[in-house]
Amino acid sequence: MTNATSLTPQDCLAAMMIAVSASDENIRTSELIKISNAVNNLPVFAGYDADRLKTISQTVFDLFEQEDGLDALFGLVRESLPERLFETAYALACDVAAADGKIADPELRLLEEMRYELNIDRLHAAAIERGSRARHMPI
Repeated sequence: MTNATSLTPQDCLAAMMIAVSASDENIRTSELIKISNAVNNLPVFAGYDADRLKTISQTVFDLFEQEDGLDALFGLVRESLPERLFETAYALACDVAAADGKIADPELRLLEEMRYELNIDRLHAAAIERGSRARHMPI
């Protein structure tokens, strides 16, 4: 398993997106496309080696199999991700959750946990969530 010192901030952002996608035990194509597009196009991922997604995905899956794995994942993220990017992590996770047009209960619970663990202000979280909902609204 990856240790905290080898996680980059971009790894942490990817891990949060992968975690919300995997939270309902059904990783959808639309979610994978959303993750891939984020990694390939957003400035925060400039210079990131997209090949690391496989390693980060395996780390998330391994943690999810452990009893306190989610706590461990949040610990890794808090340790390696600058606090100024906590809202970015939440926004990316919201976009992945909304990518398939519906947010399942496990995804909602993980997003709630993410808000708590990353200390995302309620008002900021609501704005981020509303933006995700607006971006993923079908015709």
